[in-house]
Amino acid sequence: MRLKPQDLPRHLQRDLLPIYLVSGDETLLVQESCDAIRQAARTAGCSDREILDADPKDFDWQLLLASAANLSLFGERKLIELRLPSGKPGAEGSKALCEYAQHCGPDNVLLIIAGKVDKQSTNAKWFKTLDQAGAVIQVWPVDARQLPRWLGGRIQAAGLSIDDDALHLLCERVEGNLLAAVQEVEKLKLLATDNRVDIATVADAVGNSARYDLFGMVDRAMQGDTAGSLRMLQGLRAEGTEPPVVLWALTRELQTLLQARELLDAGQPQGQVFKSLRIWQSKAACLEAALRRHNARATGTLINLATAADGAIKGYAKGKPWDQLATVVHQLAGGVPADTPRYP
Repeated sequence: MRLKPQDLPRHLQRDLLPIYLVSGDETLLVQESCDAIRQAARTAGCSDREILDADPKDFDWQLLLASAANLSLFGERKLIELRLPSGKPGAEGSKALCEYAQHCGPDNVLLIIAGKVDKQSTNAKWFKTLDQAGAVIQVWPVDARQLPRWLGGRIQAAGLSIDDDALHLLCERVEGNLLAAVQEVEKLKLLATDNRVDIATVADAVGNSARYDLFGMVDRAMQGDTAGSLRMLQGLRAEGTEPPVVLWALTRELQTLLQARELLDAGQPQGQVFKSLRIWQSKAACLEAALRRHNARATGTLINLATAADGAIKGYAKGKPWDQLATVVHQLAGGVPADTPRYP
């Protein structure tokens, strides 16, 4: 069955299917959907959790079938998380997913976390099989026209009310970044008087932003300011920012950079590329600067560095998370990875 992200919580209150596929490139909404499924699985008795990363090309898909066959140590239900960043399982993966769906029992819940699944893949046998055996939640980006309604809903859910001028200013502030929007809502909860948000409240929240701004750090790196971006990265760490949040902000820009690079190399005009990628005017200069420094090969290297940082953060790859993040920032800004600082 197909489910919209906003309908998932109500569905999980009455049912828990054996398979869920959550796909999309809007990190916050994907994460919230996955968290809701994880919580429902725990409530239903899935006390064991196993994570399989299908990103490497040499991933053995038989591990998925073996995981389903292996009972939990205490004979309890198990949540199996299969991470598929590409959104394409390939021939071997398609076969394994179909076999899993055909023989899955009530003991386990399979949560597949995938990147954006393109239209062609939605017609593939593996996708249709998962759709029939469980639920598919496709997460779409919130564009500029949808942002006021989406953000207004978040503010209302937080117990606040906001006037139109304040909402417009807040949308300009977050520029389509949903994680930043959620952070601003939390800030407004502390600043609002009588749970009402006006334009003065939003302006005050903007003026009280942290000294080391996450998105400002990424912008400086995109612009080529190596020293400034690394200094801000160190400041973010000192202020207690978590590495996954920093990696999320970096990865988001790297994905945009990669998409823009591929479209430009294919011969599309820059204006058309920026419009298709919904690049805000205030972000255009940063992206232009990064595109001047990074060709397709260099952009691919940046994606690989971000993947290595993700592995260090999750504990399955070598290196210290903050060292790896510094490498990404330094290379994005145009430096040489070997010269990046090392944090204790």
